[in-house]
Amino acid sequence: MQDKAAFTPPNMWLAVLALSLATFMQVLDSTIANVALPTIAGNLGVSADQGTWVITSFAVCNAIALPLTGWFTRRFGQLKLFIGSVVMFTLTSFLCGFAHSMTELIFFRALQGFFAGPMFPMCQTLLLVIFPSSKRSMALALLSMVTVVAPIVGPITGGWITDNYSWPWIFYINVPIGIFASIVVWTQMRAREETTTHAPIDYIGIALLVLGVGLLQVVLDKGNDLDWFASTHIIIMSVISAISLVSFVMWELGERHPIVNLRLFKDRNFAIGTLSLTLGYAAFFAINIILPQWLQTQMGYTAIWAGLAAAPMGVLPLIMTPIIGRYATKFDLRILASLSFLTMGASCLIRAQFNTDVDFRTIAEVQLFMGIGVAFFFMPITTIVLSNLNGAEVAEGSGLATFFRVLGGSFASSLTTWIWSRREVFHHANLTESVSNYNPAAVDYLDKMGGATQQHMAFIDKTIEQQAYMMSTIDYFWILGWGFMALIIVIWFARPPFVRSGAPSAPSAGH
Repeated sequence: MQDKAAFTPPNMWLAVLALSLATFMQVLDSTIANVALPTIAGNLGVSADQGTWVITSFAVCNAIALPLTGWFTRRFGQLKLFIGSVVMFTLTSFLCGFAHSMTELIFFRALQGFFAGPMFPMCQTLLLVIFPSSKRSMALALLSMVTVVAPIVGPITGGWITDNYSWPWIFYINVPIGIFASIVVWTQMRAREETTTHAPIDYIGIALLVLGVGLLQVVLDKGNDLDWFASTHIIIMSVISAISLVSFVMWELGERHPIVNLRLFKDRNFAIGTLSLTLGYAAFFAINIILPQWLQTQMGYTAIWAGLAAAPMGVLPLIMTPIIGRYATKFDLRILASLSFLTMGASCLIRAQFNTDVDFRTIAEVQLFMGIGVAFFFMPITTIVLSNLNGAEVAEGSGLATFFRVLGGSFASSLTTWIWSRREVFHHANLTESVSNYNPAAVDYLDKMGGATQQHMAFIDKTIEQQAYMMSTIDYFWILGWGFMALIIVIWFARPPFVRSGAPSAPSAGH
């Protein structure tokens, strides 16, 4: 099919602002509730474990909705899907803040997560519609800024709102943003023509997707709490999820009207780009989990100060991303992606040299340095992912790639906590062996303290625990550092050209 020419709204930058704000709101909401969980659980009279379902319900339904974005686009059109998602996301945000029980809150968070699913892929698609193909990299650069900044701002904003106001306001702040974004995007883009298709609904595909992805997300979110495969529930859910997902892939590849277009993975650049995006984002997400967790639990930082130590990561992307978006097409995007992996990998290897005496400034400076890699991450890789896709494939590919990116973040979240705690137990056991009557250094140290009293032994155990977590943190940063380096090899399996000249490649809604 022939691609439609890029659509120019009456006010280009007003449309861009509204699209970006909607996406910022959605990405922000995925992290803003995390720091408020203890307060929410306390106010609604439930345990902390029950409170985590506020996060899990959102993640499960978001993961289910993302792969369905392509089908929703074909059925309803890009603009209607985006506006509908923003309106319903805004409404469910209000209902989350208005909830009077944990059951109500979890239900509305699940709906909010589902309606959040199409928002990022649709924003990406509509930005590519607004910008001509020669400026596609600029559109993706703008979106990457939002993707980087929102997760950093989320925890800090959530903590500040919870401390100074009340937890419902972390949801209420979405309401004016959502109303503004939906009205502006509709008025700016309603003149654009779209076509839709009404293919038969793949009910079996939907059922297998919901069962497989939904249970997988629950396993990832609850695995650590239930001690993974020591839990019968985890084993059962994992087996059902695995069977459902394998069946889903087999069914979709043979279905005439699949709910998810898995055939996109036949395209080399889409497959390599999505793999690089998923693994790279998983490692990036792991840094954002382990660093604040270590600072708060072992280094005595408050949530706000841990957030401020991590925040410099977003400074350079804000400055560099527009420049990268403007000039990136003059370079081989594999070089830019390699530079990203090299810088982020180097930052991890630098952190692997940390000790318990590291100061705030050093931590912040390494985060600032990593920002160079973050600035070169999203735009080049997303461009590679979408480089060979046309028409409706852009929305399908964007939704599918975003799904795997989010799933990579979920795996990173679970594995980070699990590896970190397991390595701490290993190092703690090794260090404790040295504290005995047979170690002259240990005996001499205890004598200087006044003997092996219960209080002194408790102090030593606390010191050992801190050092064990430090060693575990170092181990994990070594893994992440060399993992980023390995991705440099992976990205070079993609094949140029990544940006086509000539006719604009703005996507349409149908065939």
